[in-house]
Amino acid sequence: MGRGPLTRRRVFVAAAILVPAIAVLALLAYGFTREPRYIESPMLGRRAPAFELALFDGGRFRLDAARGEVVFVNFWASWCPPCRVEAPTLETAWQKLKDQGVVFVGINTQDEEPAARAFLDEFRISFINGRDMGGRIAIDYGVWGLPEAFITDAEGRVTYKHIGTLSPALLVAKIDEARRGTVSAGQGRGDYSSAR
Repeated sequence: MGRGPLTRRRVFVAAAILVPAIAVLALLAYGFTREPRYIESPMLGRRAPAFELALFDGGRFRLDAARGEVVFVNFWASWCPPCRVEAPTLETAWQKLKDQGVVFVGINTQDEEPAARAFLDEFRISFINGRDMGGRIAIDYGVWGLPEAFITDAEGRVTYKHIGTLSPALLVAKIDEARRGTVSAGQGRGDYSSAR
């Protein structure tokens, strides 16, 4: 009779430990089955992480210096097929919007400098571009696929995030929303290459 309560207590303690542990493991297992691009960004509506970018032309760009303007930030790499598809669209949009209070910034990540420069020459990209040495900016933005874009409003809040290629119409529509200070209800998705 003396062992009965002790055995029940051990079972209770074991259950109290195992049930939460099993629940956490089940949640983690579920998370690993999810495609990361379908997980909504927590950055929408929040201030974009500040960064300073060393540009290919030798200059520097600070995100904070563009306060008061809508900023389109695009993470890309020369080895990324969807980035190659998207490049002409971005340059065309830049040519149309560059005198309208919009700044385009390309951030090259996980790439070799000669290949990145060749990409910019091939597609005649004329908007600001620089390298994310060490990937620190991409980490701060939670980038996991390329291309990946963020649009910020005049206050520096992220109003839209897009993983993958952007269509010209969607890009213009999301920039117009940012001009009005409208935060998108969710992020967009297109073709992408995994950056991890």
